[in-house]
Amino acid sequence: MMTAPLTTLADALTGLKFTLSLQRVFRRPLTPDRALEIFRYRLERREADFLALAQRAIYSNPMSPYRELLRLAGCEYGDLEGLVRREGLDGALLKLYRQGVYLTIDEFKGREPAVRGSASLHILPSALTNPNSVVHIMMQSSGSRGPRRTAPFDLAFIRDMGVDRLLVQAARGGLDWARAIWFTPGGTPLWYIIVCGMMGIRPERWFSQVDPAATGLDPRYRWSGRALRWGSRLAGAWVPAVEYAPVDAPLTIAHWMRQCLAEGRTPQLDTYPSSAARLCRAAQMAGIELRGAQFELAGEPVTDALRAVILASGAELTVAYGSMETAAVAYSCYRPQASDDSHFLSDNFGLVQPGPESGVSDLPATALLVTTLRRTAPFIFLNVSMGDVAEVAATPCGCPLEQLGLKTHLRNIRSFEKLTAFGMTFFDTDVIPILEKHLPARFGGGPTDYQVLETQDADGRTRISLLVHPSVGPLDPDKVADAFLKMLGDGRGAKRVMELQWRLAGLLQVERRPPLATASGKILHLHQARK
Repeated sequence: MMTAPLTTLADALTGLKFTLSLQRVFRRPLTPDRALEIFRYRLERREADFLALAQRAIYSNPMSPYRELLRLAGCEYGDLEGLVRREGLDGALLKLYRQGVYLTIDEFKGREPAVRGSASLHILPSALTNPNSVVHIMMQSSGSRGPRRTAPFDLAFIRDMGVDRLLVQAARGGLDWARAIWFTPGGTPLWYIIVCGMMGIRPERWFSQVDPAATGLDPRYRWSGRALRWGSRLAGAWVPAVEYAPVDAPLTIAHWMRQCLAEGRTPQLDTYPSSAARLCRAAQMAGIELRGAQFELAGEPVTDALRAVILASGAELTVAYGSMETAAVAYSCYRPQASDDSHFLSDNFGLVQPGPESGVSDLPATALLVTTLRRTAPFIFLNVSMGDVAEVAATPCGCPLEQLGLKTHLRNIRSFEKLTAFGMTFFDTDVIPILEKHLPARFGGGPTDYQVLETQDADGRTRISLLVHPSVGPLDPDKVADAFLKMLGDGRGAKRVMELQWRLAGLLQVERRPPLATASGKILHLHQARK
């Protein structure tokens, strides 16, 4: 009975603290010179920052699961110091991984215990939050890989992340561009606007894919935006009002971008890749020229097909790769060798991969294992997999980010999350080319018009649907289903077995409706809506 009032009071106190804290951070915006100074200092202190965070948030925190993993590996703090001194940070992290000090995505999410030898640890997600972090705003994950999770964010952490973002924008020559954001209500738009304010940049427009005043939405979605506006005004800054612009009717944004271009200004829109692709297709169909516009994309993989749709409109794009728990861990290379070629932010994170000879866990050889270095981080990561694989290389590119000192590249970043039905499994990397290229080429539409949906009935039975957007036009559902299964079962191995199993079970159904978005507005290739 007391839950709702207490939650309301907690929200009110957090909102008051958030509003008052904004004055301090907005009145002292970062400059490029100061950001560069901080960035270089971080690169010099990677090992020292890691050890300080490990001592404070792991060894001095009895709730930390990493403390137990390190104990099982026989690694006390003095041992860790010696290991880092001998091997360097990356070498030390790889040795720790081989001794069982890591977390898979299922272990990190609390979906399964971490088994190391005879020990079994069930990890509570709350035990991975930083005990020294201050809560100013709460953010939620999209729910694309399980139940939605809430993360407490400190404004100091947002400022820490803003250092890299400011340097990236300066390297692009984009500090004076006209900015707008297009997300769903919640922590993500607050994050982007606060980062802009910390860089001394004022966004011009704030577009929302969901009406924040819609019936049934939690009141905090309305009040969080108002609190941000009040706090910014107290600090002498300005934040635009929220404008409703649904994903299926984005021309308001296209007209704003076109107006900026006509005035000789460069518009930049921060949004999701699938949302940007829909906007660009709608603009092309309406005859709106976007040549010279800029997109900064995050939250989903930027595949070749999505990139092609955006570039066909005349716009340009950059990518920020990361997660709700970490924020950005990489930014686009300016001389890319792949559609998502990005520079890893080694000033804020450590990175290792299991490699083909590890023999330690069932993680793929190219899985990304991330470690946090900032003391303000909302979550403590120590060799944590977020379910992604990538090619990691130190190939020289000569772009401004390499000249800053960011020499590690991530390319072809993909999730290795899987979908299982009737005992057969496929990964989203298997289905992306089918949904984005092959089906559109044969039946029409674009890369955001097809989606695989997994649902479960009340009795636990799994159902698989192939959603096809009605805008694709008339088609034969049986032919679409047959084509999808043939493409998925191409070959004679396990994929062929899966195709036959799904055909015999009549598992795949084609539905004519728009692909579903997650609560945060992302349109995933594989959407799981389990009860």
